Amino acid sequence: MVRKTVNAIAYRAIYAYAWDLAETGVAAAVDEFKALGLNTVTIAGSYHAGKFLRPHGKAGKVYFPEDGTAYFKTTASRYGAIKPVANSLLEDRDVLRELCDKKGIATNVWLVLLHNTLLGTRHPEVTVANAFGDRYVYSLCPSHPESRAYAVGLARDVTQSYQVSGISMESPGFAPYTHGYHHEFALNQPNRWLDNQLGLCFCDHCMKGATAAGINAKALKARVARDISDYLASDIDFPADMAEAFWLADTRLDGELKAFLDWRCDIVTSLVAEIRSEVRKDATVAVIPSVARPTGGAWYEGSDLAALAKVSDFVEACFYEPGPMRAKADLFDVKRRLGGSQKLRGILRPAWPDLQTKGDFLAAVEALVDGGIQGLAFYNWGHLRAANVAWIADAMKIAERKS
Repeated sequence: MVRKTVNAIAYRAIYAYAWDLAETGVAAAVDEFKALGLNTVTIAGSYHAGKFLRPHGKAGKVYFPEDGTAYFKTTASRYGAIKPVANSLLEDRDVLRELCDKKGIATNVWLVLLHNTLLGTRHPEVTVANAFGDRYVYSLCPSHPESRAYAVGLARDVTQSYQVSGISMESPGFAPYTHGYHHEFALNQPNRWLDNQLGLCFCDHCMKGATAAGINAKALKARVARDISDYLASDIDFPADMAEAFWLADTRLDGELKAFLDWRCDIVTSLVAEIRSEVRKDATVAVIPSVARPTGGAWYEGSDLAALAKVSDFVEACFYEPGPMRAKADLFDVKRRLGGSQKLRGILRPAWPDLQTKGDFLAAVEALVDGGIQGLAFYNWGHLRAANVAWIADAMKIAERKS
């Protein structure tokens, strides 16, 4: 029997937060990661707010990150009007610097780019605006020059100031309407048709850019506003399957909407290309196209998987599925969309709500490795119980055995 050849998994990473590394100690954490068979720490370099349960936290079990802050020492001259805000942890220590100084493990920086409520609140003029002009302060619009300058500056800054092996960029595009904002609330039943209409950005820069591309953006904006208003004034709640069909029909039959969605993909692709051109040449640039499920739906956020693979080094997809067969199905679709490109990494969560048993987790790992994935990462050290973290050692044995 001829043994199937599978590419070696060069990127074997654990996602982690600076506060967890600081509490445990960088040296001790790195020793733990290396013992698991990992060769990279993907640490948050910029991040949003949250309320996080920390199973193996020592100083406490619940943590509230400072919203929208940077976890590395930034250089103000590398930015435009929007400048990053330093996290208070930097007053005591520079965890990223400590990690970069450790031998035997690579440091990859995870940058949350345009999802930033702190900066959106300070600079509402650069945020997404819906068809009614309502601003979504959690989402900096990727078509606005200052939003783009901030994203490029963040990626350039961290790779020039620190000897990181690369960056993984989250939220380079248009955030969806449903966000998980603090006390996000409605007494209308949500559905995809309504959410996707509400999520479209019609800020001045989107209007001007789309119009320049030959799209009747003014008419589209008016039509979207009218559709939303008529729906909210009615006594109808679209069932989920009907809402899916209605949205699909709109994207297929409304030529202006289709062109607008395609234009949004061009905007995000050009931003990623600009970042790649500005980042230190020997640093890897990976794109997390979406955290929505499944990955194929990332186009709504402006993430054209094939286009992103061409302008970056890797697409780093989140296979956040409740079972190995669903993860395998998502991988099949992502590979199909990449059109033969091998520039694909995957992220798995070895815990609820995804892969809740060790057997399911290892089956998903095997599926991704057999599917030709070029890198594998696990989310997130601080969120996982110690027992779940331990599963990663067996996952790395699978990756090694199949290399």
